[in-house]
Amino acid sequence: MTSEALVLTETDARGVVTLTLNRPQAYNALSEAMLEALQAALDGVARDPQARVLVLAAAGRAFCAGHDLKEMRADPAQAMYERLFAQCGRMMLTLQRLPVPVVARVQGIATAAGCQLVAMCDLAVASSDAKFAVSGVNLGLFCSTPSVALSRNLPRKAAFEMLATGDFISAPQALALGLVNRVAPPDELDATIAALVGRIAAKPRVALAMGKALFYRQLETGIEAAYADAAHTMACNMMDASALEGVQAFIDKRPPHWPA
Repeated sequence: MTSEALVLTETDARGVVTLTLNRPQAYNALSEAMLEALQAALDGVARDPQARVLVLAAAGRAFCAGHDLKEMRADPAQAMYERLFAQCGRMMLTLQRLPVPVVARVQGIATAAGCQLVAMCDLAVASSDAKFAVSGVNLGLFCSTPSVALSRNLPRKAAFEMLATGDFISAPQALALGLVNRVAPPDELDATIAALVGRIAAKPRVALAMGKALFYRQLETGIEAAYADAAHTMACNMMDASALEGVQAFIDKRPPHWPA
């Protein structure tokens, strides 16, 4: 399968980009080729000034079953594993560093690095029959890299329980713990995502880009530095044409007319 076919790309008139993992026969496992294809697709979204929102979806019955264990076991060398996990980490960080919000569309299972993928997206909507796990420990491999994302989404004890037991949690449990934002019946999943995406796509791109970057920056720093960074970011945002128009529209009691 060519790298182009491993990730399908679709963009609508609003600038909503949908990337679909397309390895359904392997539960969309993250082979080296899949990671490379996904990285290339994400880099393309980052370069696209018309992109407004990214939906990360998957073909078939599963969202993502994590790394391709058969591929990993075929070449058991530490240098290869170091390279693979570095490649995966770079792709995960690219999701967070994109200037547009990223929404995961989750069906079936999301396990190990697949669960990590959900956690690294800014938002997630899951089918009510979806299940989540960081199950590497069942194979003698603690899901260390997924733990980075999971521990930044879930309360610590809940995250560690998942990591230490390898047990699955249901979509309603994932919602209660904060791993996903919405849970919908399978036949309403796309409509639920469309409603959420529509609300985001209607907002000014610059404000969302600046706000997303600040949101993650401030989480990794102390509160005093976070407030200083946030104050500077808001001051810069206020000078953007969209914010100036939005505030004036509020004063004028009219809908805003966002600059192109």
